[in-house]
Amino acid sequence: QVQLVESGGGLVQAGGSLRLSCAASGLTFNRYVMGWFRQAPGKEREFVGAISWTGFTDYADSVKGRFTISRENAKNTVYLQMNSLKPEDTAVYYCAARVLVVSRDNYNYWGQGTQVTVSS
Repeated sequence: QVQLVESGGGLVQAGGSLRLSCAASGLTFNRYVMGWFRQAPGKEREFVGAISWTGFTDYADSVKGRFTISRENAKNTVYLQMNSLKPEDTAVYYCAARVLVVSRDNYNYWGQGTQVTVSS
């Protein structure tokens, strides 16, 4: 059974930083693309970024240059380092997994999400 468990969310002031983690189990981690998505109140879920098992990354324009995705295949963990946070980054952040290539949709597995709140 595949499980993705996010952690690291919280309340931070604008301009601050947070690092989210996602621990995966029940899958061959180094064969999966890992993605991060977010959903703000009243809005649709949106793609934040993704990383392949080789380290290739893709980011949404809204976070490019501020957010960084990394992974430790030996620990079955993916990270989302968020810097220069803005109030509009406030959302529930989800970790997701899919096979093969980096993509902005069609993910097979999802975590439960972790809340990130950025105060102005």
